[in-house]
Amino acid sequence: MFQLLQKMNQKPYSSLISRRSHRTKALIAVGLVSFLWGTTWLASRFGVKYVPALQFAAIRQSIAGLGFIFFFLLKGTKWPRGKEWITILILGFLNFFLSNGLTTWGVKYISAGLGAIIAAIFPLWLVIMGPFAGASNFPARRAILGLLLGFGGVCVVFYDHLEDFFNPDFRFGIFVSLFATLSWALGTLFTKQRTQEFNPYFSIGLQMFISGISLYLVCGLTGIAIPIQQIPWQSWAAIGYLAVFGSVVSFLAYLYALQNLPTEQVSIYAYINPVVAVILGSVLFGERLTIFIAIGGLITIFGVYLVNEGFRKIRP
Repeated sequence: MFQLLQKMNQKPYSSLISRRSHRTKALIAVGLVSFLWGTTWLASRFGVKYVPALQFAAIRQSIAGLGFIFFFLLKGTKWPRGKEWITILILGFLNFFLSNGLTTWGVKYISAGLGAIIAAIFPLWLVIMGPFAGASNFPARRAILGLLLGFGGVCVVFYDHLEDFFNPDFRFGIFVSLFATLSWALGTLFTKQRTQEFNPYFSIGLQMFISGISLYLVCGLTGIAIPIQQIPWQSWAAIGYLAVFGSVVSFLAYLYALQNLPTEQVSIYAYINPVVAVILGSVLFGERLTIFIAIGGLITIFGVYLVNEGFRKIRP
């Protein structure tokens, strides 16, 4: 017994305890990301009821971006230099100006749950665009199956919304949401190609802030913004929630999880987000939850899972 206690006090054992502790915290971080990023669809849906969608996205991105910038500057992170800014500007345009801006605009006209399901299909674009992005051994067989299942699941979801397509606002919401997923996929491919050229974590804040300022300029030039003093407390509450929990807290938890867990394990958040959005949308906002949406959503998410598995199999 005495010898056993001695071994337990040795460094390898304490190191094992430390690794287990980090793993436990990382799993909690994945749970946070899975839930919080699912709720962001509800917060956006709530906020854009009172404020033009692009202005809402602009304010959220600006505040969250500043939070990120201050966090990494306090950690001693250096500012990007030279050509690094070109990469950051392109990613800011694809990931936030277009993708986040358009998804925020989309949920003004469609339900939060439907918006989340559409957003979950972005890996399907990677299957389609893979051969054009220099992936000679892509797509994999499993990814092709996932693409077909994902497309079939989306068809099942929209079967329940066929009559809604006669509504031009609904069609517009679907269109901008789909285009947002395409933009996010392009940003993902661009990030993969240029990942060695910049600090991807610090650049998130810079992308958000630059995109937020740009969106606000667009709102001002087009006259679709309302005066700041006219923004009601409901929208400020949604902006605050999205900036703090939907951006800063979630991204920091996401980064911590990536540092302590395999990427494939962290990626499960993408399958949980739509489920959270659909259930909470039904409970909190009375959004329609039918058997077609439930089954179609699950088929789509499983298709996305197969696509991600296909990616994982071909990764070096």
